[in-house]
Amino acid sequence: MFTFPKNTIVILFFAFLQFGYAQEKIPHLQKKGNKTQLIVNDKPFIIRGGELGNSSATTMESMEPIWEKLTDMNLNTVLTPIYWELIEKEEGKFDFSLVDDLILRARKENLKLVFLWFGSWKNSMSSYAPEWVKLNQKKYPRIKDDKNKSHEILTPFSEENLQADLKAFEKLMFHIKDFDQKEQTVIMVQVENEIGMLPTARDYHPLANEAFKKEVPKEFIQYLQKNKEKLVPEFSAIWEKNGFKTTGNWEEIFGKSLQTDEIFMAWYFSKFTNTIAKAGKDAYPIPMFVNAALNAPEKKPGEYPSAGPLPHLMDVWKAAGNAIDFLSPDFYNPSFKQWNDLFTRQGDPLFIPEHRFDETAPFKGLYAIGHYEAIGFSPFSIESVIDAKKEPLGKIYDLVEQLTPVIEANKGQGKIDGVLLDKENNTQIVNLGNYEFTFKHDYTLNWSEGAKAETWPTSSATIIEISPDEFYIAGSGIVVTFKPLKNKNANAGILKTDQGKFENEKWRTIRHFNGDQTHQGRHLRISVGDYEIQKIKLYIYE
Repeated sequence: MFTFPKNTIVILFFAFLQFGYAQEKIPHLQKKGNKTQLIVNDKPFIIRGGELGNSSATTMESMEPIWEKLTDMNLNTVLTPIYWELIEKEEGKFDFSLVDDLILRARKENLKLVFLWFGSWKNSMSSYAPEWVKLNQKKYPRIKDDKNKSHEILTPFSEENLQADLKAFEKLMFHIKDFDQKEQTVIMVQVENEIGMLPTARDYHPLANEAFKKEVPKEFIQYLQKNKEKLVPEFSAIWEKNGFKTTGNWEEIFGKSLQTDEIFMAWYFSKFTNTIAKAGKDAYPIPMFVNAALNAPEKKPGEYPSAGPLPHLMDVWKAAGNAIDFLSPDFYNPSFKQWNDLFTRQGDPLFIPEHRFDETAPFKGLYAIGHYEAIGFSPFSIESVIDAKKEPLGKIYDLVEQLTPVIEANKGQGKIDGVLLDKENNTQIVNLGNYEFTFKHDYTLNWSEGAKAETWPTSSATIIEISPDEFYIAGSGIVVTFKPLKNKNANAGILKTDQGKFENEKWRTIRHFNGDQTHQGRHLRISVGDYEIQKIKLYIYE
C-alpha cells in the first residue's frame, strides 16, 4: 500500500488548515441565534448601502462627482453594476480595468462594494449582453411568446446562452479573488438582476416547448417530497389541487394553468442562475444572492416579470440549487412589511438591495435592521440627491453605524425589534425584557403639527434590550410609554434616561433627560426631525 512520507503529511495538514483559514477569512454568512450575520474582515457587518443608477458606473469620469455624496450620507457600501457588455466586448477577451478602478477608488473612500452582475438578464431583458451575443440569435436564442415572436430576453433553455454567461462570470470572480481577496472590498455579488418572463407566462421557444413536455425533474420532486410540510402555502395549494402528484410532465403534476407555466419557468431560470452562481463560487465563494421585482396582486403571470425569485416561488428557486444564498426584494410599492414578512417566513435572511429613494426609505431601512435584523438596506439611484449632507438617510445611517456592534452582539437572541409608523399606522406594541412598550408617532403627541399635516412623515425606531430593565432606543418621530409585562397591577417608571452616542464602540452620555423631556417620567420621546439614541433604564413599582 502506498503511504505518504511523514513530512508530506505534515505539509498537507498545514496546507489544509491554511486553506480552511483563508476560506473563513473571506466575506461569508454565519448563523447567530435564529438570524444570519454577514462577516467582513472577521467582524459582523451591516450594509449601510446605496445602489447606483444603472449607467453611473460605466466610466470613472461619470463616477467622479458621486463618491463624495456617498460618504456624506454615511454609507459603508455601494451597490454597483458590472456590465457583461463592457468586460467582454469581444468573445473570450476580457477587460477588467473598470472593475479594478472601482475597487481601488472604493478602498480609497473606505467603502465596500456589492457587485450586481448585469449578465443575461436585467429587469427581465437581455440589454446588457455583449454585441456578439445579441447579433448571433441562432447561437444565442431568445425567448418566444405564444405567437412565435422573439423578444430581447435570452432563453434559459439554451446551453450556449448558459455557457457564455457562465464563462464571463467565472472569469470575473477569479479576477476579483486575485485582485481583492486580501482587502475584501467586494463583499457580496448579486447574480443577474430582476429575472422575469414577459410578455407571456412561459417561453415558447422550441427548446422550451420540448422541456415543457418532459417529466418534471426528479430533483425537484424529491425536494417537494422532503419539504412537503414546509412549502409556502401559495405553492403547496397548486400542487395539492392536482393531488400532490409526483410523476408526469409539468401540466400532469401541477395542472394546466398560467401558474404551472410560471413554475416551469421559475425552475429553469433558477437552474440557470444557480449554475452561474456555482461557477462563480467555485472561483471565489463570497455570498451571492438574487433580487426580485415584486408582483402586483391583481396581475397574472406574464403581466409582471414572472417566474423570478418571488415569495410564492421560493421553493422552486431553492429546489433548483443552493449556490444562491438568499432571495431579496426590490421595493417600488408601499407594502413594506407585507413583502418582508413573506421573504423571511421560512427563516431566510433579509437584505434589501433596492428601494425607491423616497422620503420613507431611511425610516424603512432602520425598521428592517431592527425588526427583521436585516443584513442591510440600500436605496436606488443613491447619487440623485442634491445636498447629501442634509439627507435623512445619512442621519439614520449614523445611528446604525453607532449601534452596529450592539445590534450584532444581540442578534438572533430575541432582544431586538423595530417599529415603522405613519398616520394610518401610528401605534405599535413591542415586548422586550420585563416590559411592554407602546410606540406612537410623535404627531399623536404633537397635535398641532399632526392636525395640519395631511400626511404624517414616516417615523421609525429600533429598540435593543441590554438587560431585562435597560434598553437602547434609536430613531426619529416617536413617543414611547411602557408597562410591566407580567404584573398587570404594577406600574413601570423611569430610573434614568440619557441621550448620547457611541464613540469607539463605547457609550457616552451627552444629556441626562428628566422633567419636560420625559413628561415627568411618563415617556421617552424623539421628535420628528431629530435623530437620536437614548438609553433608558426602567423599574417596576406598585
